[in-house]
Amino acid sequence: MSSNYPKIPANEVTPEHIFLNRRKFMVGAGSAVGALALAACAPSLTSPAGPAGPSGDSAAVVDTGPEPVAGAATDELGDPLNTFQEITNYNNFYEFTVDKQAVARLSQDMPTSPWSVAVGGLVNNPGTYSVEDFKSMYDIEERIYRLRCVEAWSMVIPWLGFPLRQLLETVEPTAEAKYVRFETAYMPEHMPGLKSDWYEWPYVEGLRLDEAMNDLTLISTGLYGRDLLPQSGAPIRLVVPWKYGFKSIKSIVKIDLVAEQPTSLWMAAAGNEYGFYANVNPEVDHPRWSQGSERRIGETGRRPTLMFNGYEEQVAYLYEGMDLTANY
Repeated sequence: MSSNYPKIPANEVTPEHIFLNRRKFMVGAGSAVGALALAACAPSLTSPAGPAGPSGDSAAVVDTGPEPVAGAATDELGDPLNTFQEITNYNNFYEFTVDKQAVARLSQDMPTSPWSVAVGGLVNNPGTYSVEDFKSMYDIEERIYRLRCVEAWSMVIPWLGFPLRQLLETVEPTAEAKYVRFETAYMPEHMPGLKSDWYEWPYVEGLRLDEAMNDLTLISTGLYGRDLLPQSGAPIRLVVPWKYGFKSIKSIVKIDLVAEQPTSLWMAAAGNEYGFYANVNPEVDHPRWSQGSERRIGETGRRPTLMFNGYEEQVAYLYEGMDLTANY
């Protein structure tokens, strides 16, 4: 593991029982404004400052089995992990529904094996890989990262995976490659949310090549010592901890190296609100709410949001000289 990877104290992970009882996200499912406000990790319409805390919602909780144990109890700041049940029962995954507490139930029938990821575009060594290929090619390690949603709530999650940089080094981007484009699976027979015409499916996200090569950028195959469940983006997803959660695309089937900046699903749906970079920045508010503070799932109060979600030392150099207000 790179020495640049910050050790995250276990006490920052959000407890599972609190995660499961989060306030339902949609206030008006029929509202066009409401629909566009929900990103892969979208802002809550119930409060411009973010979720107010657990509610009396009675959404069914999917039994994900005994609580597993992570390799550490806190993140590098000393904050505890969220519980497995919380993490796997409160999810944004619009391909299934906009209701966070219903994703786990609606996604259970999504097939996740066999699964292949095509990696190509501007590379010297294109290829198609199974998740098993990745696990045999690269060392799978645990990384405890904070997840900051653009809705102004956050968690601490013990991911399993390997740096995206290692895969990119395998396929060898050409000199023309400037960006990495990711694409989520498109399964209408298993994903009822695809019926929505608010979005340009399939889900697409992108990173600048140097962002993708940063050692913090993770291809995740699991969390809490287990393989990913469908609601968490099984069987393989991206995790970019210094960006808002909607950048961490789930259930990836395609990765392409490209010369032009990709247009993500959220840029296409509401480009005035969701930009390409989506860096966690307490000094740049969403047009309709503040990003200066957040509610950690499991806590009753609010805490200040950290620049780049607390990973400034590892990533600030990527944006030297840039206007982060214009490049939101």
